[in-house]
Amino acid sequence: MNASEREYGEDGQVLDRGAGFGLREGRFVIRDAGADAGYRQVPPLARNAKDGSVMVLVPAGEFEMGDGRDADCPKHRVWVDAYYIGVTCVTNAQYARFVREGKGCEPGGTKWKEASLAGHPVVDVSWDDAAAYAAWAGCALPTEAQWEKAARGPAGLIYPWGNDWDEKKCRNDKNKGSGTTCAVWEYPAGASGYGTLNQSGNVWEWCRDWYGEKYYKEAGAAKNPGGPSTGSYRVNRGGGWSYDVASHFRGARRYRIDPAFRGGYLGFRLVRAVR
Repeated sequence: MNASEREYGEDGQVLDRGAGFGLREGRFVIRDAGADAGYRQVPPLARNAKDGSVMVLVPAGEFEMGDGRDADCPKHRVWVDAYYIGVTCVTNAQYARFVREGKGCEPGGTKWKEASLAGHPVVDVSWDDAAAYAAWAGCALPTEAQWEKAARGPAGLIYPWGNDWDEKKCRNDKNKGSGTTCAVWEYPAGASGYGTLNQSGNVWEWCRDWYGEKYYKEAGAAKNPGGPSTGSYRVNRGGGWSYDVASHFRGARRYRIDPAFRGGYLGFRLVRAVR
């Protein structure tokens, strides 16, 4: 870990009280919610010094990518080097600082300026906007493989929390009420096995890759795949607050969209290589 990342040390220190992350008996843990409330261990956490993003380690190794439920996501084995990924999406407050410093374009709309939404994921950003923020923060957008490995956890689950759909564990059209997005630390019961939050629901998330329907079958897709070298659409993952069909929220579900598109259901999170 270099100077731009900081790992947390003292037992009992809480990274974010709303998130329930910290150390308990010398182990990094996430607080679960619900009837079986308690703590479970997650890999080491770090904070990206430039923008304050809390990130979690995903260790190097092979995993089964794709779940075979759509034509463009056949099951196949993929090796991914170790990396840190944002526990949450980038927030309005974080992105506002990026804009204030004159490094990025303003998102569409005005939600990113509203104090009451400071802890919600920034939306209405294009792929170029998201990539520019990631570069400014000393990070990158996740590849499809990095995003999916984190979302499905060490057990390779269909959804971050398990293999059965549960609309109560993520932000979606059936439980959002009159709202849209929620704060990035909400729905802790829907956390992945690596400790990431809202990789199902809340907002769809930009990935680094160009979309290639048959890319998984190419020779270079077996180790640290980065997607096709060019294309017309960028990949986004995760489902969002305006959707209610379970299949959209699967960890392996792929979607694509014009990289210039900005929408109120589309945000992003960051990754960093382990050095």
